[in-house]
Amino acid sequence: MTATPIPRFTGDANPYGGGEPYADYRTADFPFTQYANLADRQLGAGVIAANDEFFAMRENLLLPNDAEFDPEHFGHKGKIMDGWETRRRRGVSAEHPWPTADDHDWALVRLGAPGVVHGIVIDTAHFRGNYPQAVSVEGAHVEGSPTPDELLADDVKWTTLVPRTPVGGHAANGFAVDVPQRFTHLRVNQHPDGGIARLRVYGEVVADPAWLAALGTFDVVALENGGQVEDASDRFYSPATNTIQPGRSRKMDDGWETRRRRDQGHDWIRYRLAAQSEIRALEIDTAYLKGNSAGWASVSVRDGESGNWVEVLPRTRLQPDTNHRFALPVAAVGTHARVDIFPDGGISRLRLYGAPTAAGADALAARHRELGG
Repeated sequence: MTATPIPRFTGDANPYGGGEPYADYRTADFPFTQYANLADRQLGAGVIAANDEFFAMRENLLLPNDAEFDPEHFGHKGKIMDGWETRRRRGVSAEHPWPTADDHDWALVRLGAPGVVHGIVIDTAHFRGNYPQAVSVEGAHVEGSPTPDELLADDVKWTTLVPRTPVGGHAANGFAVDVPQRFTHLRVNQHPDGGIARLRVYGEVVADPAWLAALGTFDVVALENGGQVEDASDRFYSPATNTIQPGRSRKMDDGWETRRRRDQGHDWIRYRLAAQSEIRALEIDTAYLKGNSAGWASVSVRDGESGNWVEVLPRTRLQPDTNHRFALPVAAVGTHARVDIFPDGGISRLRLYGAPTAAGADALAARHRELGG
């Protein structure tokens, strides 16, 4: 197991001196952000408990927007911060006023979908002198809907994903994770106290094959069922992963939109399905994309990494702000799918309805066992 900050930020940031709060924010490009955020509220994630949230609520950790900062915003407890912030820890006496090396605060996070974690970002935006000295993160696999007390019981096995590591204030502290196991919950620790603005947990969803089998026909490209975006031609305005999020889009940037093309090309997204599947119907939704929806779209399916792309929906005219439904005359078998839009623009959701083949179901069950599910 390795967990390496990329790069390493430590120490205080400068005190806020006015102007744009993010002007001196420290961040980097993290390679694991290609994966979906398993701690997304839209997937069903939640911060179900914390030992302390005196200055700022634990729920702020999972808010989708960047943390905001208002230098004039104070409440009866003090400065109001957009994050999770605990009170200052103290020692046991005047002779020992400092917290011990083992003192720390913690928050329990239920992942929106169980999966393999590839990277974690502990964002301390705007926590310039009140961030934790160090953080650590552990993962557990507990099926069902456990209570906080059940998660903290002695018989629950917690696996280290990020060992205790110093972090910096007003910075995106990124950690690559290499633990090939399926996790349902995380425990985020800050040593000894302080504030964290946002938590992002990037990884691959590993759905329960028994649940998928009980569903029968389901969306085989949906993020919550184990689908994944492998690549896209353009992510200028919004991420391609939005197209396989749960539910319908709620606003324009809750879909996928590309920049305006000035050439004769077109844009596309390539997906990996939850398993080899028979696809019987599909939807292409352009909800909230009115003057910027794709003009036309086609869908193709490929079976295996080296298989040929087979068009299952020919280039079809799309309408703005509309959910388009298509029943396929013949089921299409594949492990990957691609949506091509012409010439540019956006779609909000892609749904591919079907069921795993016998081989696909066997592969799902084997991977689930291999990852400790």
